[in-house]
This record gives sequence, C-alpha cells and structure tokens, in this order.
Amino acid sequence: MRLAPEPSAHRLRLIVLFLVLLAGVTTSPVLSTGCPDRCVCDDQLVVQCAGQHLTTFPVNLPLATRQLIISNNRIVELPPLALNYLSDLVYLDCSNNSLTEISESTFGNLRKLAYLDLSFNTLTRIEDRTFGPLASMVMLRMTDNPGLSHIHPDAFAENAALQVLDVSRNNLTTLNITSLIALPALRSVDLSGNPWSCDCDNEDLCLWVHLEDEGQTVCGSPADLQGSRLGEVGIELRALCHQTLGSWDYLFFVLIGFAIFAAGTVSAWVMGVIMVLYERYIKKKDQQVDPDEEGEIYRYNTHMNTYLSFRSLLIRK
Repeated sequence: MRLAPEPSAHRLRLIVLFLVLLAGVTTSPVLSTGCPDRCVCDDQLVVQCAGQHLTTFPVNLPLATRQLIISNNRIVELPPLALNYLSDLVYLDCSNNSLTEISESTFGNLRKLAYLDLSFNTLTRIEDRTFGPLASMVMLRMTDNPGLSHIHPDAFAENAALQVLDVSRNNLTTLNITSLIALPALRSVDLSGNPWSCDCDNEDLCLWVHLEDEGQTVCGSPADLQGSRLGEVGIELRALCHQTLGSWDYLFFVLIGFAIFAAGTVSAWVMGVIMVLYERYIKKKDQQVDPDEEGEIYRYNTHMNTYLSFRSLLIRK
C-alpha cells in the first residue's frame, strides 16, 4: 500500500547501506580486537553472522559495529544488555530466526538505528513503545510472522522518521491506525497477506488504505466479504456501520429532547413573568397623575361648569 509517491523499498535500503558505509569511514570508536565466533568482521564496521546456525546472540561484538547481520539462524532472544552496547548501530537484520518476543528495553539505546528487519520469526505481539527508542528508524520490515496477531495502537507513535513499514503476511485481523496517520514521513505501508476482519471495528483502516493494483490486501472475514479488497469495502462499511442507532444514541436523543423541553418551559415562564410585571408597571404609571396637571384639570372643570351654568340662564331668559 502506498500513501504517496516515494522511492522504492530497494532504493531506500541502498540509501541506508550507503549511510552505514559512510558512517564507517567517518571518525568513530576504535574496533575491538575480537570478533564473534563464526562471524566475519570487516574494516567497514560490518559484522556478518548470517547462516551460522547460531542459537544465541553473538558475543564479543565490536562496540563500534554499524551493521549487524544475524539472519538465517535459530536465535530465540535479543538480549537488551548486549545489544544496547552497540550505540552506533545503524543496520540490524534479524530475519529468519526464532525470536518470540521483543520489548521496549530491547532497543533502548539504539537511537541511530535506521533499518530493522524482524521478518520470518515467531513474534506474536508488539506492545506499547516497543520501537519507541528508535528515533532514527526509516524502514521496518516485520513480515511472515505466522503468530503475530496484535500490534499496540501506540507501537509506532514515536517513530517520526519512519518511511517504510512492512507488516505483510502475518496473522493480523485488526489494526488501529491512529499513530500511523500521525507519522509525518510515512510513505509506504504493506498490509497484504493478513486475514483482515472487514467489520465495523476496522472501518477506519478500510477507509484509510490506498491499495496497489495487485489487490493483495483483502478481507479474511466475514465470509460474504472474504477476498474483497479493503479499499472497496470501506465505503460499504461506513454505510453499514452507521445505519442503526445504538442504546447510547437513543439515550442521547432523549436527553437532548428533555433539555430542549426544559429550556422552552423556563423561557416561557420567564417571558410570562416579565409581561405581567410590565403591565402592572404601565397601569401604576397611568394612575399616578402630576399635582400640577391635577390643578389645571380642576380649574378647567370649574370654568366649564360656570360657563355652562351662565349659558343655561341666558337661554331661559
């Protein structure tokens, strides 16, 4: 799955190797005189231990090692103490071993590590902050772990430099994409070959992915969607998952209705009180007459009565 136009994974790997070689030429700590048994150490700070039937992590590694290849062995554990002495490590290939577990402490001091390959192992879970210390990691390959069924939502939250993530051909059914969306440098994510569950819990994932033409990222369940591409079922899931209302939705509408009713009732009562008070004020004001005006009215009425009496007398005569 590609999120944006980006250089191929092969090209990125060549860039990482170039950085490793360049780092080996620059000033660095002096190599230790020893080299692990059944491994080859060269003057470019590369330790090659691939395919040596190792069952434990190699010891007596040069502290200045920049590139460590321990692939195609039977190593079951990456000891944090031994590994974290290699603070200058840039490239680590642990593929095709028997690793069952890794934790945050495993890579605690590998802040320069740019490339990590954990493919073809027996990992089952990736916990929170497993890759947190790897601030410089550009490429992570974690494919073909048949038992890998859970990746913590914040497993990649602190890997701001991550550009390529490959978790294909595992046993993942769900994946929280919150931390992946927030990664500013992420360019390529391969999710193919997993038995994804295309239900409402995976709605965000289905809507987010942009698939390549091969269509290898497909639903593993439910049965009626099995084999369908995640990108195609995303819109269907949005319509399906938001078609019915849950109990919390109904409760929300009831509370909103009650709040509107209460607000209307209180508003009507307040307006009624205001109108009654206003009418009383107007009546009281009309009843209060100014004393000067009352005197004028009295004099006017007196004159009018005198005039009317005098006129009536004239008429009689």
